[in-house]
Order: sequence, then C-alpha cells, then structure tokens
Amino acid sequence: MLYNLILPGDTFATTSSRKIHHDSGKITTARVKLNLKITITAVDYDKVSSTVRVQRKNIKVNEHVPTGSFHTLTLEKNKEFVLTKKVWDSVAVDTLREGCSMASSAGLAVVLMQQQGLAHMFLVGKRVTTLCVKINGSTSNSNSNKFFENVFRAFVRHVDFSTIRCVIIGSPGCVKNEFRGYLLSKARRLKMKSIEDNKLHIVVATTSLSNTHNLSEVLNDNAVINLIREKNVVPEIRVFKEFLDMVTRAFEIETRHKYVGLVKSVKKAGSKVFVLLSMHVSGEELAKLTDIAAILRFPLPDLDVRAMQC
Repeated sequence: MLYNLILPGDTFATTSSRKIHHDSGKITTARVKLNLKITITAVDYDKVSSTVRVQRKNIKVNEHVPTGSFHTLTLEKNKEFVLTKKVWDSVAVDTLREGCSMASSAGLAVVLMQQQGLAHMFLVGKRVTTLCVKINGSTSNSNSNKFFENVFRAFVRHVDFSTIRCVIIGSPGCVKNEFRGYLLSKARRLKMKSIEDNKLHIVVATTSLSNTHNLSEVLNDNAVINLIREKNVVPEIRVFKEFLDMVTRAFEIETRHKYVGLVKSVKKAGSKVFVLLSMHVSGEELAKLTDIAAILRFPLPDLDVRAMQC
C-alpha cells in the first residue's frame, strides 16, 4: 500500500539511525537515533523483502544530517511515520482506506512446483502479489518427503484461512496432485482443522514451469477463473481475464488530476473502476498491452480514429 500511496514531493517524518564517526584524538563510531523530516524524491519497492525504499532530501535541521542532503531510507513493516501531502486526492484516500481494510489482504495463495524440486509460494491480493518463499529440493523417491515437508511448513506459515479464500497448487506432471495429497494427509494426521475444513478450496492446475512468469498462466486457467469468480477472490484477475497503475502513480500533477477526474466520472456513471497495479500479476499483464483498458457496454468502432485526432 505504501508504494502506491507515497509520491515524490510528499513530506515524511520518521526515526532512523546512522553511524556517526567521532575524532577526538582517537577515531570512534557510534550509532545515533535520528528524528528526520524529509521530502520524497523517488520511491522503489522490493517484492522479495516486501520493503519500500525512498530517496529523500532532509529538510529538518539536525546536528548529524545536513539540511538539503540526500539519503535512502528503507521502510519496513510496523515502522511508524507521518506522511504529509499537499493534496489528499480521492485516489490517495481510497488507497489508504483499502490498505487499512482486511478485505484488501491477500485472498489467494498460489504454490507453483516442478518435478526437479523447486517451489514458489505467492500471496495474491487486491493491491500486490508477494513472493513469500522459494524452496529448493528434490522430488526423487528418497528426498520427496523432505521437499514436501519444507513446502508444507511454508504453507502453514504463510497461508491463513481467515483471509485466504482459496489455494491453487500448480505444476507440470503429477507433482501438484502428490503434494496436495501429502498436505491433506499430514493435516489430517496432525488434526489441523483449518486445512481440513478448507480442503475443497485447495485446487490444482497444470503449468509448464514453476516460476513467477507462470503465475499468470495459472490465473488464466478457466477452472481457476471460475473458482475465483465463485469465491469473489481478487476480482481484478477476473476482470482482466474477461477483457490502471502507471497512471495512478503519475508524478505530473496534471496527469494525475486527469486520472482522478476520469475515475470520478466513470464511478458517477455507475460503472466500476479496477486499479491493476504493476506489483500485481494482472497489472503486469495489462502493461504488455496498454495502461488503461475498458469493457464497453456497446461497440465504438471509430474509437481508434478519435484517439488519433485528440
């Protein structure tokens, strides 16, 4: 959520620490806690560690950090800060509201596996797709149980059925079916009711490989789409299958105002707006075509001609 909320030009107040060198005849170093107020100049997101990095210029007088100096700050989970914007437009407010809602949490878990003993586990939410863990092992007769055990432990650690509505296990060949059987058998033996009670929500799908590129392959499977529709899980995926991020994060104020006006007019007309973010698998697929797409109520054959004339 933070990546989609923070924009260059925003101000940011938080605490940080820095090594300070003292030279009083003998050079020593000490880590000092700092209270910083900064202006954001750039924002980056690390999918693997789920952290946001901001480049910033210090605007508050501090004895250890010169005013106007540039630094990079990593924002981790549970780190307190104060974010100030010149204008909190409707897109920013909606992003904040959805980020604070449990409904915006990951509703879909995907486990991608392959015969050679490699597994990736993803959590897919409305706003972001997160790679939780990558597991290397072997599915040979002597090592398959150890590999499955490692995937099982990761499954238990990351899949919370209080928010996850369905789980997809994908692989080439029969690995997906073998692991599903192992998962349910062990859950039954350990009396893990959260898994047993949701076994009908744990389904398998065929993929060509086990990597991030095949996540969209799984999510475009017709059986998976039907399950997503039935459970109302991550509707952005379904919307893209039936057929806005780079624009929502536009740094130019004029472009952003145009987007906000477009969203308001579409909602006012009684239509739905889905923001497909670049950190989400649906947004990655949309970016291959264009940044904005629409499912129209009636055909507009001369739409391309109108666009060229604008």
